[in-house]
Amino acid sequence: MTDRIGAPGTGISRREFLAASGGVGTAMLAGCTAGGRQSATNPTVGEPPANVSGSDGKLPYTSPPEVVQVDDQGGEVTLATEQCRHAVHPKETMGGPIELPQVWAFKADDGPASVPGPILRTTEGNDMAVTLDNTDGMRPHTVHFHGSQKTWKNDGVPTTTGIQVEPGEKHTYSIPANVPGTHFYHCHYQTHRHIDMGMYGILRVDPRGYEPADKEYFMTVKEWDSRLNRMMAGGDAQYSPRDRNPDVFTINGKSAPRSFHPEDGSPIIVDKGDTVRVHFVNGGYMSHPLHTHNHRFEVIEHDGGVIPEVARYDQDVTNVAPAERRVIEFTADADPGIYLLHCHKVNHVMNGDSYPGGMLGAIVYREAMDSDIFGQLMEYAGYDGK
Repeated sequence: MTDRIGAPGTGISRREFLAASGGVGTAMLAGCTAGGRQSATNPTVGEPPANVSGSDGKLPYTSPPEVVQVDDQGGEVTLATEQCRHAVHPKETMGGPIELPQVWAFKADDGPASVPGPILRTTEGNDMAVTLDNTDGMRPHTVHFHGSQKTWKNDGVPTTTGIQVEPGEKHTYSIPANVPGTHFYHCHYQTHRHIDMGMYGILRVDPRGYEPADKEYFMTVKEWDSRLNRMMAGGDAQYSPRDRNPDVFTINGKSAPRSFHPEDGSPIIVDKGDTVRVHFVNGGYMSHPLHTHNHRFEVIEHDGGVIPEVARYDQDVTNVAPAERRVIEFTADADPGIYLLHCHKVNHVMNGDSYPGGMLGAIVYREAMDSDIFGQLMEYAGYDGK
């Protein structure tokens, strides 16, 4: 378990966050809300427990994704799935609450189930033994890894390999880390349904001699048609992939303002002068043009391929197609404050009929975390600084 704050990666510690924000709770404005209107299709249920990952006798709640250092485990990792509820935004602020009443969440080893799944991190030249443990499962699954040149039988596609992991079974895939970069993994059994139920995650293969940035974060974007999740939970909903109409839009599984939450969300927390590297992965079926406010960046890696320096240029929007991966890098050189990062299909930045929300995150300077406006955002996100 990490004590890092913000999106998965190398952010500041919880202690540093509380020191910089003055405890947050003391700066909050009592009773603030930001528009509670929601659409008729907003997939809402009750609020989760305070720790978000608890259970109230129904399905347990998911936790935020963790980074698994596979090299430190001898190159071995076990993935399993768990039926969970997923609190996209549990508070009655900015179009919430929003909940997916059933997801199928990956978990690694003894870690918590999460949507997206755990980030598997290894080093170029190493081999991974990835065991898919379906002994407690209710349906067949597989795991397919993008960005690895592997043998035929390890491709994770049941139609062409004849291998699918049935309930009660285990299967180990041999996955060589021979293509450095940021990649995508997902279940490839009934792919259209299983990805949309939450079975996806990031594989990161660091090149030999990798030099990390001052701050490094991983962000998976995805759109959801909540009718599928409600139908699978036994609700009164009908869904067909031919009629897919997304109504929930997330960064690392959360919609704004929950995406601003320092422990359950994915703020990009920086110090003035930092070099910041963000790994974007699209786990959905639609393209998402991602825009940073007040920060110009370079795309330094695309689907694992390093962009030569001569071909890089400054930009502030990059389109990320389904399953595509882009790694951007920028310098935190703006006036210290709070700046948005969001999909520029603006209807994706909504919770039902409420704007803003959805696929919306933030670049937050440490110097701005003791401001009243940051405290207000934390209240909207449901963070009390305790």
